Amino acid sequence: MENHTSLAGRQWIINQDDSSIFPNCEKISGIINNICQRCGSYCNTKIAGKKLYCRACIGLGRVSENDYLIRDLSNKSYSKQNDLLTWSGNLTARQAKVSQEICYAFKKRQDHLVHAVTGAGKTEMLFDCLKLCLEAGLRACIATPRIDVVNELYPRISSAFSKIKIGKYHGREYKDYEAEQLIICTTHQLLKFYHAFDLLIIDEVDSFPYAPSPMLHFGANNAVKTDGMKLYLTATPPDDLLEKIKHKKITVSLLNRRFHGGLLPVPKEKLFLKPFLKKKQLNKHLLKQIILVIKAGHPLLLFVPRINEIPVYLEALKACHQLKEMVIKGVHAADEARIDKVQEFRDKKIDILITTTILERGVTFKHVWVIIVAADDAIYTRASLIQIAGRVGRSSDDQDGLVLFCYHKYTLPIRQAISEIKRMNR
Repeated sequence: MENHTSLAGRQWIINQDDSSIFPNCEKISGIINNICQRCGSYCNTKIAGKKLYCRACIGLGRVSENDYLIRDLSNKSYSKQNDLLTWSGNLTARQAKVSQEICYAFKKRQDHLVHAVTGAGKTEMLFDCLKLCLEAGLRACIATPRIDVVNELYPRISSAFSKIKIGKYHGREYKDYEAEQLIICTTHQLLKFYHAFDLLIIDEVDSFPYAPSPMLHFGANNAVKTDGMKLYLTATPPDDLLEKIKHKKITVSLLNRRFHGGLLPVPKEKLFLKPFLKKKQLNKHLLKQIILVIKAGHPLLLFVPRINEIPVYLEALKACHQLKEMVIKGVHAADEARIDKVQEFRDKKIDILITTTILERGVTFKHVWVIIVAADDAIYTRASLIQIAGRVGRSSDDQDGLVLFCYHKYTLPIRQAISEIKRMNR
């Protein structure tokens, strides 16, 4: 019987007053030469002007120069088993080829990127590699930058590997650590691990907050074993990974078709000469587009650039008599009811969901159509526009749909996003 109270692969902080240490653990100073040993950040702030502490990872508990970082270096063992994969689906020929390439990379412990279009079925392509890892008694983790994606992945992975207990960890849900063989978590949670995983899968690797954060990259590198493998997943690879591919530091698989074989919906463009919203009233042309979506019987994701715009658009939409029978809500990253609202939209209890880029990726809603208000805003990059467009047409029985970019100025990211979608469709 495995001891699931083990802290194998974990790291935590203790202060000088508690200098005890468990067997198979190492103890190092929390800050060495002004560098936080948990997150790799430079520390230049002092508590009451006396001792240094790390501000970057304080959300996980304060690390100061008088603290120690304890790392459990024990090699957690899991039983070798057979037939752990309980998923009964089938991969397409294209998916199977990518799956084989992933397994080959894992056997060689070669870091690998899967560059696959939105809706390609990236999750299912992981199953064979996860099976290979878990049945060998090794340990795996799927990390993603956003809580919504953790919550979406957890039931799918649990169903595919129903014979083992799977851990789910993120900041909105407290759970005692149980040293599960397979863990699904946010990339922030990786800062709590040290040389824990034989296989670390980072989903949506180009997504905020992971992509621009040296701290989260540091945490990911520390979380994987020295002889482990990192597998990156995305539809829009960041420049640093493209450079690594160019210099043959990582290998890559490319899949430019969705699992159902359909093409990516090419966004439609609409130039607006007048404001989208003025004196709490929607632009009549924007309202017309919204009504067309509702009349077509599709749920609508309405993207706006900023959180403070959500209540304004919410009020304006609810004031429209043409939409008086519709259930309309808004959701954003700091919304305490965010998880519930996303599920309500998935269950078709909400007709129009006004949101920000928090829902640009990693979530699937059947038959959804999308309108982006102010697609020319600086917050929308090429990658985010591609990801938002990728919410549409993901079902095999509904392979197309409306993606509408509304703008006042035709920007480079809009042009690049549309060009790349067309290129991937060739």
